[in-house]
Amino acid sequence: MKKFKVGLIRVVTTKDDQILNAHAKILLNHFPNMEIITRCIPDQLQGIYDDVTENIAVPKIIDLARNLEREKADAIFISCAADPAVKECRGILKIPVIGAGSACASLAMGISDRIGVLGITEHAPKVFVKMLRDKMIAEIKPEGVNNTLDLLSVEGEKNTVKAAGILKEKGCDTIALACTGMSTIGIAQVLRDTLQINVIDPVVAAGFFLRYLS
Repeated sequence: MKKFKVGLIRVVTTKDDQILNAHAKILLNHFPNMEIITRCIPDQLQGIYDDVTENIAVPKIIDLARNLEREKADAIFISCAADPAVKECRGILKIPVIGAGSACASLAMGISDRIGVLGITEHAPKVFVKMLRDKMIAEIKPEGVNNTLDLLSVEGEKNTVKAAGILKEKGCDTIALACTGMSTIGIAQVLRDTLQINVIDPVVAAGFFLRYLS
């Protein structure tokens, strides 16, 4: 049986193969029927963490998506919770384009009306605000976490758990992770075990949609 070929785009620049392929590994652990080609955008060592870095990244993402379509990918997965260039790529490509943010928000909405958004920016990514509306009852950024690299430190993980606890205290029964760097460090299961709360991992969420397409 032919495997479903996914072109996976990372929005942080890295030469570390373990980090580069971390999201492909997560997907394959849950959905082994896929073949995944991972590429990362150039010259953005801290990834996307505000409007400026997102705007800079968009044309790079589009270029990678076009290349992956030429490499016969069956679908594109843009592994960033802000869904950068998702709309643009959908207007250009002939294959489906999945964004981590909209996938995460969709699954969260499917199980809860009391959702907390945990990300790396002061305010939740626009795609979460647009989709969740009044179901998003709280949002938070961990102290000292300002980009995806900050999540890789012991302090960054500790503060992420602390921030998630605050969301639970505010009445959230589900947490939507609004940064795929949180997928990289595997924080979803840590939060489930620590707080006994539903947690939606954006990379795994995208996998459900990719699996449906396959």
